[in-house]
Amino acid sequence: MFPIALLPVAGLLLGIGASFSNPHMIKSYNLEWILGEGTFLNFVLSIMSNTGSIIFSNLPIIFAMGIALGMANKEKGAAVLSSAIAFFVMHETIHSLLELTGKLEPGAMLEGTIDSVCGIKSLQMGVFGGIIVGMGVAYLHNKFYKIKLPNAISFFGGVRFIPIISSVAYILVGTLMFFIWPYVQSGMYTLGNLVVASKYAGTFVYGLIERALIPFGLHHVFYTPFWYTGLGGTAIVDGYYITGAQNIFFAELASPNITKFSVDATRFMTGKFPFMIFGLPGAAYAMYKTAKKSKKEAVSGLLLSAALTSVLTGITEPLEFTFLFVAPLLHAVHCVFAGISFMLMHILNITIGMTFSGGFIDLLLFGILQGNAKTNWLYIIPIGIAYAIIYYFVFKFAIKKFNLITPGREEDELESKLYTKKDFEATKKDNISEILIDGLGGIENIDNVECCATRLRINVKESEKVNEDLLKQSGCAGIIKKGKGIQIIFGPRVTIIKAELEEYMEQIKV
Repeated sequence: MFPIALLPVAGLLLGIGASFSNPHMIKSYNLEWILGEGTFLNFVLSIMSNTGSIIFSNLPIIFAMGIALGMANKEKGAAVLSSAIAFFVMHETIHSLLELTGKLEPGAMLEGTIDSVCGIKSLQMGVFGGIIVGMGVAYLHNKFYKIKLPNAISFFGGVRFIPIISSVAYILVGTLMFFIWPYVQSGMYTLGNLVVASKYAGTFVYGLIERALIPFGLHHVFYTPFWYTGLGGTAIVDGYYITGAQNIFFAELASPNITKFSVDATRFMTGKFPFMIFGLPGAAYAMYKTAKKSKKEAVSGLLLSAALTSVLTGITEPLEFTFLFVAPLLHAVHCVFAGISFMLMHILNITIGMTFSGGFIDLLLFGILQGNAKTNWLYIIPIGIAYAIIYYFVFKFAIKKFNLITPGREEDELESKLYTKKDFEATKKDNISEILIDGLGGIENIDNVECCATRLRINVKESEKVNEDLLKQSGCAGIIKKGKGIQIIFGPRVTIIKAELEEYMEQIKV
């Protein structure tokens, strides 16, 4: 999630820069006098577009370093440096083998299988190449960062050993990839073509599965290959062969020659806007209306802040986790609605891309500012309003009909504290950290602390020592317990909570 967290900023730079420096847009609105070529604003906007674009162009190595950073247990800086070295070594190994076997000659390989990776002509592995490097280096790092070598070569022990062993290992991995990756590439393109060929049904299934994986935190794993690899399709933009749905969209966004974005690429993204901006807030209002009168004030803060987060940023977990576990029937209905939303966007040829999720910020940048001719974004409004109404009445009916225990409907003796945003902000940070440590069975029971965009992900030594009732007092939106792995959902502020927790743990250890 660390590299993915960078994408909204890169998307803002690229979206604003490319939109307002696009010659077609400038000409259409007669803005040559202020935004035309040679003006100061055009100069600034072009730089913004190029700096945003360079991030998307180098996602593989960013993913390699980000994954190594996230998966290394200690001495994370050494793991990041080693992953960058291993990335270069692997691709240079592949380049050398391609050159020695004559496969860099024109026509020797299928179109699109060779690409420039950080200036190295290598196989087009996309983000998968970065994932392979990041995971492998993290494994080597965790295994060897404390290694002790004989006195004569002891200087190369410890963390200094990691870039050495990683380089050797990824010469072998690069050689292996040279032989097997073309077959993997062919298989991915075939699967991607199958999804594309299945048209609207395939889009529905994609949207349904993407939401269904939310409880397990695996939705990012599911959609990433579609966004960044050949699974999401291929296209030629301004003479360049592009693979992956999001890569295609941003290549088209930066191109002055595109008059309509690709529906085959955006079908894997646009479906989020109706239910994230409109549908889920309708569900939140239904939960508020069905809450007990005595608890509506407490519930309103929780639901309002979660709904606003969904509307603005497209981060839906704080809201989804208010009903996901207490009323799984509602989540099942939500998944079906999500699949239908993706399918409707595909049917209506609505072509809005995104950086991270389907909130209003991305809708503004990549839909409204691009113009209706390019995106058909105006259809989002009536569909979104319909989604808000449908979510509201379906959720309200189901909650009352089946007496679902959504926020504010708990029996008094079973009620756990409902924290409002005001309550949460009033809680001292050390108190939250203390609650988390106590709820996890004490500092000695905590094995590892990480986080994604919305969740603390903690490994404990003995899961039976975890006290979920105590953890709920931290103000979290939900808890998932899978063996020794504990996920605690806080929403977008989770990175700050993680940093404060680690700082507090260090103080206790001292």
